[in-house]
Amino acid sequence: MSAPAGALLGAVRWQGRIFSGGWVPGSGGEYDSVEPATGQALARVGAASAADVPKAAETARRAQQEWAALPYDRRARVLRRAARLFEDHADEIDEWLVRESGATRPFARFQTVAVAAEECHEAAALAAHPYGELLRSSQPRLSMARRVPAGVVGVISPFNAPVILSIRAIAPALALGNAVLMKPDPRTAVCGGVVLARIFEEAGLPDGLFHLLPGGADVGGALVADPLVRVIAFTGSTRAGRQIAAAAGERLKRVHLELGGNSALVVLDDVDVEQAVSAGAFGSFNHSGQICMATSRHLVAEKIAADYAAALAEHAARLPVGDPARADVAVGPIIDAGQRDRIHEIVTSSVDAGAKLATGGTFEGLFYSPTVLTDVPLTAPAYAQEIFGPVAPVVPFSTVDEAVRLAGGTEYGLSLGILTRDVTQGLALAERIPSGLVHINDQTVNDEALAPFGGVGESGTGSRHGGAQANLEAFTETQWVTVRGDLPRYPF
Repeated sequence: MSAPAGALLGAVRWQGRIFSGGWVPGSGGEYDSVEPATGQALARVGAASAADVPKAAETARRAQQEWAALPYDRRARVLRRAARLFEDHADEIDEWLVRESGATRPFARFQTVAVAAEECHEAAALAAHPYGELLRSSQPRLSMARRVPAGVVGVISPFNAPVILSIRAIAPALALGNAVLMKPDPRTAVCGGVVLARIFEEAGLPDGLFHLLPGGADVGGALVADPLVRVIAFTGSTRAGRQIAAAAGERLKRVHLELGGNSALVVLDDVDVEQAVSAGAFGSFNHSGQICMATSRHLVAEKIAADYAAALAEHAARLPVGDPARADVAVGPIIDAGQRDRIHEIVTSSVDAGAKLATGGTFEGLFYSPTVLTDVPLTAPAYAQEIFGPVAPVVPFSTVDEAVRLAGGTEYGLSLGILTRDVTQGLALAERIPSGLVHINDQTVNDEALAPFGGVGESGTGSRHGGAQANLEAFTETQWVTVRGDLPRYPF
């Protein structure tokens, strides 16, 4: 094994262990963390089993009550230290993201500093945010509504952007007085799990408040089922999200679902084609397309569609593909062979259905070449399904009304990009297309700690992470409180 060395993760105490109120052996055994670019084993990871969840939840419940009772500035102090640690250890964390998740170095640095550190800074401010309001009452009493911690929050995160898609729930949940049980994807248990446990351990988070439980669907199911876990924050596939929502609904448990996408980039005919193609290529090929907000459908005005498709194919063909740990590349590996094979099946099935391959459609190992498809039937898998790979279908439209029908004609509703010189027309279009996120004159992949993030339809429950108000609603309960100066008299 040749794991990246560093001060944060250099100690072997986490190898073969889970974090559950301290580093202890997990009951699910051990497995290798594997580098997708090379197949090399990076580390031994301790796996949790469903049996570990109730013990962790009970420990977390006890610790959470003391944590919530602390003055807000004590919680804020821990989050500020966590932000500094993300910045101080960025090089080491980036190396793990590159090696274990296949991220390019710019995408790794974006996760570590631009998002993770900022999420912690914003969460530190959230701890001091006003958390209630005075209410009018027809009776002689003080009446108010206040937000109180939900208690224990379960976070289930995916492989593709493991730091971002974990910290955006963990940081605000902790800042608001909750404890956290976290189940990372087992393929990214170090960069998306151990990193976070070590950051908060070093930041001085009291024992028992953060539990790292790498494991499979059985561990996720146990999190949803445990009565002490009152909120579930899940990011992943729509199929898994449906199962979690059903299980949580049976237990009257709140669940925040950030699911799949099939996001459209609408390109009007007044744009500079080369600039538009640059944006579209980034939206489709960044992190090998393994981003829920990826630009999955390029809807282009027919006047410029042929030029746009040709330029996009040129951009795709010259993007360097390879191991991001050993070269300066734009496109790294797909996470594993199963995901690669699914991408290739979507591409080949779409070609069989009538789409034309402008470039790409091949792979070597886990490296899938950036692919552009033209003449794509609307029934082809590359148009109708979430691809989660570096594939860009281009479909022309003749009128703005047709663009609206195409962009909105999917069960998903996560992100939307509209490229046009007429910003007013862009805003008008955005009102007609259901989408949780809209970016006018930008591609579909955008994220900021201050901004509420979430999709509609098959892309999620519409719940939002990000921004003070959205995070308060996500990780607290509303409590009505009244106070009288004297006991009232009743006729009983």
